[in-house]
Amino acid sequence: MTLAVVRNLSSPRGLRTQQETEDFEQEIVDQYALSMAAAGLTDGHVGNARTVVIDFARSLPGPFWTATCDDADRFLTGLRREGNSANTWAGKAGLIAQFYDFLITRYQGDIHALTGSVVEQPIDEFNRPPGRHQAEVRIPPSDAEVDQLFTQWRASVVDARKYLPAARNYFAASLWRRLGLRMNETVMLDIRDWRPDLGEFGKLHVRYGKGSRGRGPEPRLVPAINGADRLIDWWLAEVRHQFDSDWSDPDAPMLPSERHDADLNRCRRVGDDALRAALTQQTKLWLPAWAGRLTPHVLRHYCASSLYGDGMDLKALQELLGHEWLSTTTRYIHVRSDHIERSWAQANQRLEARFGLEV
Repeated sequence: MTLAVVRNLSSPRGLRTQQETEDFEQEIVDQYALSMAAAGLTDGHVGNARTVVIDFARSLPGPFWTATCDDADRFLTGLRREGNSANTWAGKAGLIAQFYDFLITRYQGDIHALTGSVVEQPIDEFNRPPGRHQAEVRIPPSDAEVDQLFTQWRASVVDARKYLPAARNYFAASLWRRLGLRMNETVMLDIRDWRPDLGEFGKLHVRYGKGSRGRGPEPRLVPAINGADRLIDWWLAEVRHQFDSDWSDPDAPMLPSERHDADLNRCRRVGDDALRAALTQQTKLWLPAWAGRLTPHVLRHYCASSLYGDGMDLKALQELLGHEWLSTTTRYIHVRSDHIERSWAQANQRLEARFGLEV
């Protein structure tokens, strides 16, 4: 048995032919993929990043270590002209920027020694697309508007032509409103994920929390605050068992479809399209001013804003929403117009009380 020769990027060698240059490019891309795998990124994210980097390299007149900001300008402009969405070309720009950060940090010296080139970051502050949070600000409805929507929605469930899916859709939207769950986190809940024995209010085990930068699911325990405990008790005690006899199966979906899975002998899991369509329909009926604008993610923003307004601190909100960075949580907070004035008045009251002054 013989061992294959492993090439080291640091090994001195020249790039004498076009084939050697292409092999060197491929070697660096493979090293980049290996580093992403070592960081725990999913295979899907790694594969997507490789594809974007290779597509960008193919658009260049020379090897990718010769890329300039002008090359990135042309590539990104081409993506927009091809009809790619803002999220798509912004995501690709971010992947290219990450690759060149990797290239500069790890292999700037090797590339200069072999080719004489100095690698530059082609994605700069001028051609970098705005982040999604900058491109789309989701200002939620007011407390009164949300109360109006959900009060009318709840009353309409009893008279719905199909009571069970109507109750399920109301329950799902209420989780977005009260706990700020994401769509996939809601859909992937199983009956076993409700743990009334944990904490003062009980907790939901959110097993499919969104991981950052392509990492796999980040599970977390979400306390059933804000009336969510009573909501879940109503759903499991009065509604869920009417879908199917699988209500006693802990692995059955908490939000079922009307269809039965013969292989597993239980209800299928509801799809996100049905839940989105229900929110759209109910908003059109009971809150027409928000028709076409109120989405599950806007309700997630509403949840964060309302809890913050009620006094929950940012760190607790970060844990509730499952954000890796506190800066992300701050972008979910949309305070009332008099927030600054009220905070100023409260601060003065605390100061006066501290020094025993008369108000």
